[in-house]
Amino acid sequence: MPRILAIMGSGETAPTMAKVHRSLFGRLGPGPTPATILDTPYGFQENADELSARTVKFFRESVGREVTVASYRSREVDALAAATAVARIREAHYLMAGPGSPSYALRQWAGGPIPAALADRVRNGGIVTMASAAALTLGTMTIPVYEIYKVGADPSWLPGLDLLGPATGLQAAVLPHFDNAEGGNHDTRFCYMGERRLRLLERDLPPGTFILGVDSHTALVLDLDRGSATVSGLGGVTVRVDGRGTVFPSGSEVAIDTFAEVARGLAAGETVDIGWEPGPGGAGRLDRTGGRAARATEPLRDEMAELEGACIAALGRGDGRSAVAALLDLDSAIEGRMRAGEDSPDLDNARATFRSLIARLGEAATGSGADPRSTVESFVDALLTLRDRARDARDWETADLVRERLSAAGVEVRDGPEGSSWVFAGP
Repeated sequence: MPRILAIMGSGETAPTMAKVHRSLFGRLGPGPTPATILDTPYGFQENADELSARTVKFFRESVGREVTVASYRSREVDALAAATAVARIREAHYLMAGPGSPSYALRQWAGGPIPAALADRVRNGGIVTMASAAALTLGTMTIPVYEIYKVGADPSWLPGLDLLGPATGLQAAVLPHFDNAEGGNHDTRFCYMGERRLRLLERDLPPGTFILGVDSHTALVLDLDRGSATVSGLGGVTVRVDGRGTVFPSGSEVAIDTFAEVARGLAAGETVDIGWEPGPGGAGRLDRTGGRAARATEPLRDEMAELEGACIAALGRGDGRSAVAALLDLDSAIEGRMRAGEDSPDLDNARATFRSLIARLGEAATGSGADPRSTVESFVDALLTLRDRARDARDWETADLVRERLSAAGVEVRDGPEGSSWVFAGP
């Protein structure tokens, strides 16, 4: 088996990350794969059963893989439950832990069998995906996010699991949600810490430790055997030291050691001369056209043609879910290039293709001989996710187009202060 450590900034069960999960599973070969999700980070929540069921459903329907649950919700579980969870972790070729509270997870794992089982999984082979709260536990230090952001505790660190250091040699604190913008009128970047609190936290990091930030709906895939790191999704990965950072945007592929090299350069106040150009706020951005650390991403026109073909083929066989998956992958490809600063005719053509496919999707729903409700319900939630993303990006043309096509298919979209909902009104 390959030895891969994947870090997701957020969206681990959203359509944007389904393509990454599928790609990772593909590294394990065809056929059934032992796969499990670890529920500790959200084990304290009253809806933990629902969260597990939703995740299992996501992997079955959006990734095409069956997963079990390694249930270790607290250190008080009985011996049989603990042994079962550890056995599922050790047997898994694909393991994921995700949302919840990093400090809660660390408390439950402390002194128990889970950290050793996770370390063995990383060391001995397989794919370990740590997302959101679980990603925070990977490094040498961990931010207790809830306690600081929700309760008002002073900014401070907790010791992390440090699975990252032995596996990669990187002495880092991992921060998912690095580009978070949920605060609206207040700064929630850097995993809800904002600039002021992150600067306080940086002062207390152990010497030689840097911040490894992973943006929302973004994955950093570390191939431990090849020593390579790839970035995919909507955002980028940031190496930050003492308020200065360098950004590796989606599509980058570098040696894992590059992150440590960049951190040392930033710590020394040096200009990192590996194909970087200055960005806003003192950050640097990878120059796709040069630099020994960069590898060109797949040409957009090729990716667009592939995804357009996949969407049309899925519509032809009446598979609305796969059609929407291809649409979302195309949207992610467009968004990633826009955020990296690309501006080309290929990008304009991809936007036009994207919108035309939305129209075809709506026509397929209204024109099908099948029950309209069953046709529409197979993809309406995914389309609303796409519309929400367009609204967040102020892409009103796309947002209105999605609403228009859903309306033609008999779906009434209702916008409210807590988000969008829908009812089926009939054709």
